[in-house]
This record gives sequence, structure tokens and C-alpha cells, in this order.
Amino acid sequence: MTRTTAPAPAETAGPPGPAPSSGGARRRWWTLAVISTAQLMVILDATIVNIALPAAQRDLGFSDGNRQWVVTGYALAFGSLLLLGGRIADLFGRRATFLVGLLGFAGASALGGAAGSFELLVGARALQGLFGALLAPAALSLLTVTFTDGKERAKAFGVFGAIAGAGGAIGLLLGGVLTEHLSWRWTLYVNLGFAAVAFVGGLLLLQRTPRDRSARLDVPGMVLVSVGLFDLVYGFSNAESHSWNSPSTWGFLVGGALLLAAFAWWQTRAAHPLLPLRVLLDRTRGASFLAVLIVGAGMFGVFLFLTYYLQLTLGYSPIRTGLAFLPMVGALMVTATLSTGVLVPRFGPKPVVPLGMGITAAGLVWLTGLGLHSDYPAHLLPPLIAVGLGIGLMIAPAMNLAVSGVAAADAGVASATVNTMQQIGGSIGTALLNTLAASAAHHYLAGRDPRDPAVLARAGLESYATAYWWSAGFFAVGLVASALLYRRGRVVEDANAAPVVHF
Repeated sequence: MTRTTAPAPAETAGPPGPAPSSGGARRRWWTLAVISTAQLMVILDATIVNIALPAAQRDLGFSDGNRQWVVTGYALAFGSLLLLGGRIADLFGRRATFLVGLLGFAGASALGGAAGSFELLVGARALQGLFGALLAPAALSLLTVTFTDGKERAKAFGVFGAIAGAGGAIGLLLGGVLTEHLSWRWTLYVNLGFAAVAFVGGLLLLQRTPRDRSARLDVPGMVLVSVGLFDLVYGFSNAESHSWNSPSTWGFLVGGALLLAAFAWWQTRAAHPLLPLRVLLDRTRGASFLAVLIVGAGMFGVFLFLTYYLQLTLGYSPIRTGLAFLPMVGALMVTATLSTGVLVPRFGPKPVVPLGMGITAAGLVWLTGLGLHSDYPAHLLPPLIAVGLGIGLMIAPAMNLAVSGVAAADAGVASATVNTMQQIGGSIGTALLNTLAASAAHHYLAGRDPRDPAVLARAGLESYATAYWWSAGFFAVGLVASALLYRRGRVVEDANAAPVVHF
């Protein structure tokens, strides 16, 4: 008995491509290298600047209260404009959108690196987010339409998913090296190298994609979703520096939720919807979008609080902090490739993704036992490897299945939805975990002497442990949700038909 997990054949990935050849295969794998380079640049930019912030603050003289806007400016533009960027890629050509995104991102990075004031730096970060919103969905949709053979596609998404999951940790390492040996400005200038390689490769390797001249941009939908996502990201980001009771926090969150509800209603009535609901309503894709959201929420919290622990509690340098994450990155890359290339094709996503959620949750619970003088090999390395193994099992299959079976005309917006889920998840997770961690530290200090360094150090441990417990809770919820939503059976990819689950 078979049962499809994607829309009817009218909405599949398009006509079959040419017969595979060694030359064509080499071109596709070089194309993957180009796309992955661009994706790595976008992903690591979410964390590479974090380590450089203290140095940038000393140089430009901005306050602790304003420091968050260097990160938030990027997240606001990136998260709120992703769906628009995905639809632009569908309407005006993915290759052109990819190349424009690269040039714009490089230009904004150069502007930020040369910034002589706080305002210019934040403006440059917002421009990075804008062009990243063009670049990221174009990259993923190009990957979707380049690899149509099932086995090749699984390997390609294994590599791409590993980069998406590991990019944050790589950003921490690279940011530490550049800040310590050069200057904080090089955490932005380094993007010029990534962009140059990807741009030249894109010109040489990427195939032109036709523009759909009959389609129109859904302007009301664009306004509703962009402003709604902006409000949502701003509200959660604002919670880091204001209380949840502040009107500037809950007001934006409520406003964002209402605008997104209005957007969903409008998509059922628009002649040319920005995000056709057929992209979301497939059960397998819905489960995959949810998995990406949860991974984003928990993963960025892990990077943030482990960075605090390593530098502030154990006294690691920025470079040593980045190196400490490498075993996690290695484990993630192994299971990302294994899950898409072997496990999901053989067993289907239902056992694999929940298993990844469970392993990650267990690794995070393990991290709650870290102390003031924990030894890296004995106490930190094992849970880090467990977290990496779990995230790799989740992220690559979820990103693959989230764009499987969509019409070629919807590939860009489906890819943008994946990136939106990861970005919104990261914003929600970071803000929520920061607030909960700060509250835990405050409660610990109640009735104790806050001037005692030992008391402050233990308050920090309490805050980190709280963040790990809540992150584990996110993944536990993800385990249950993915186990319920994914269908049983293995997924069979075919270039001419939607993915099929065999029971």
C-alpha cells in the first residue's frame, strides 16, 4: 500500500531533467559547493559578530543597552523579508536573485566593517539582513531544482543541512580568531571573500531559470507578512532588554500575531498568493517546518549560553571557545549526511527525526550538571557530541522534506519558509531563554551577597542550567510532535512525482 505525502502531480518538482552524466554530476556538485558557501556566509553571520561585540563597543563607544541592536538589526530585516525574498526568486529568476543577494550582502558587509559610528554599523547590519533575505531562499531553491535524482538529492541536502546546523558554531570560531588576531571589523570584511568565491562560481555554474511573466506579486500579502514577522521578531528581541509586561514587548507580539493571522486569511483569497497554503498544508512538510522551528529555538540558545559558560566561567579565550565547539560540529556533519543518505531513505522520517530530538534533549539535560571547574574532556565533550549527533539527525532531513514535492514555481517561497522558521525559532528561543536565565540568576541572588564573586559565579551556573533545561523541553515537545505528525514508512524521491511513503 502506498500513500503520497505531497500534493498531487500537478504540484511536483517539475519535468524530468536530462539523463545523468559524469560531466553533469560534476557540475551539480560544484554548484552545491557554490550554494553552500553562500549559505555558510549567511548562517555564520548570525553568530560571528557576537564574539566581536565587546571590541566593537569599545571602539565605537555605544552603551550596553544599544549593543543588542547590532544583532537585532540583522535579525529584524532577515526574518521579516524572507518570504518576500523567496517569492522574488520565483518571479524574477533564482540565479539573478542569488547573484544580486551576494553583491548586496558583500557591499553591506564592507559598509559595516568600515563603520565609524554605531548608527552606521546597525544600518549596515540591517542591509545585510535585507540582502540575506534574497540570498538564503534563492540558495535553497536552487539546490532543490538542481538535484532531482533521489540519491543525489539526499547527499546534497545532507551537506547543506550540516552547514545550516554547524554555521553558528563555525561563526563563533571564526569570530574569535578574527577578533583576537586582527580586528572586530574583519568579522564583517571576511564576507567579501565568501561572496567573491560564490559570485564567480554562480556566474560560471548556475543555470538561468525562466521568469514567470504571468505571475504577479501579492502586495497586500507582502505587507501583512513582512510587518507581522517584523513585529514578532522585534517583540521577542525586545524582551531581552525589557520585561514581558512592557507594551513594547507584548504589544508587538500581539500585533505580529494578528497580522500573521490576517496574512493567512488573505492567502486563501488572493489571486496570486505570496505563500500558497498548499505549501504548508502537506502533513510531511508541516512536520518538517515545525522541526526546523524547534531546532532554531534550541540550537542558538545552546551556542549562546555555552559561549557564556566557556568564556565567563571557565575563562576560555574566544579562539579556545570556538575550538571547543568543533567536536559538536563534526558529530553534526556525520549524522546529517547519514540521516539523509541512509536512514530516512530506508526507514522514513518518523523514527529518525524524533530520535534526533530525543538525543539532543538528553545532551542538554546532561549539560545542566556542569560546574565551576568542570573538565572539558570528561564533562563537556560527551554532551556536546550528543547534541551534535541529535541536531544532525533532525536538521538535514527536515530541510529536505520541507521543500520536497512542491511545484517548481513554489520552490523559492517554500525555501524561504524553511529559513523563516529557523530565523523565527532562533529569535524566539534566544529571547525566551535569555529572559528565563536572567530570572533564574535573580532568584538565586535573592538573600545572598551579590558582591561575592563565588555567589555571582554560581548564579551564572544557575542561569545556564535553566536555559539548558528549557531547551531540552523544546526538543522534548519536538519529539512528541514529530512522532505524531510524520507518517510511517520510507520516503522514495522521484523527479517526476511527489515523494511517496511506502508502508
